Amino acid sequence: MLFDRISPSRRYRWIAAAVGVPLLMLAAGATGWALTPRPAPAPPARPAAQAPVPPTATPTPAESVPPAAPAPDHLPVVDYGPAPTGFPADPEPLDTTPLTEGAHPTRRVAAYTAPGGRPLAFLDPTISGVEVTMPIVDRRAGWTAVLLPSANRTLAWLPPGGFATVALRDQIVVERKPHRLTWYRAGRAVRSWEVSLGQRGQETPLGRTFVLGRTPPPEAVYGGVDIFALGSVPDDPEAVPPGLRGAHIGIHTWQDDDELGQNTTNGCIRLTKSGQRELLAELRPGTSVVVVDELPTPPPTA
Repeated sequence: MLFDRISPSRRYRWIAAAVGVPLLMLAAGATGWALTPRPAPAPPARPAAQAPVPPTATPTPAESVPPAAPAPDHLPVVDYGPAPTGFPADPEPLDTTPLTEGAHPTRRVAAYTAPGGRPLAFLDPTISGVEVTMPIVDRRAGWTAVLLPSANRTLAWLPPGGFATVALRDQIVVERKPHRLTWYRAGRAVRSWEVSLGQRGQETPLGRTFVLGRTPPPEAVYGGVDIFALGSVPDDPEAVPPGLRGAHIGIHTWQDDDELGQNTTNGCIRLTKSGQRELLAELRPGTSVVVVDELPTPPPTA
């Protein structure tokens, strides 16, 4: 993950360069690298092992939209730090069906526990200056469920209005047992790469998440290639080194490929430089990522 194997003194220099911004991957220090805005690839749509069933966008005439309770001004705003607790668990965290739409807030919106439920936090259009797009996983009675940033396997429900719907054409599936990352587009596997994953006790978290944003590499050990920060965080913050707690899982490369196929990271996903560059050129923020132990059959690729 970000800042793997960097000495404490070198970590401190990079942390000091980003004043007051939570770290981008599992980075060292209490504050660190901000997500760096980059031009997003053309708006996409995404693939899967089976054809997705589009959810109903609006309630039928027989349904009514549960009203949204007013959200108190003092509610926290979801940012790069750990998201507030109390939101519902993702009911299908290992589902590899493509998520083909995302929700991008166009203003500050309240996030609820259920349609007509309790507001627990606000979602802003950006986190650390980067536009946020969250994959849509369900629609019910006029409300929209999205994967919550800065949390694992957790949903938030949005009332109608306050966000734009964005097409998502791509998906990343990571298999922990074979150490394989596969990029899908429009339901077809495009490419697969061998990857290194989290070591014992700091395993790469299972479940659905998404590409939150990207940042430049802070050190030469990252191969000079930008890094993807995901919406997920370590499952057990106490298991990672103290300087890495409160940060995010990432997809990035390394200075060499000697550890591909092994469990050597603090939870992040490492692949080759050429593979990372290809993903950076093709994937937009909001692209869904699913981490599973293993798919029933290996994905055929073109």
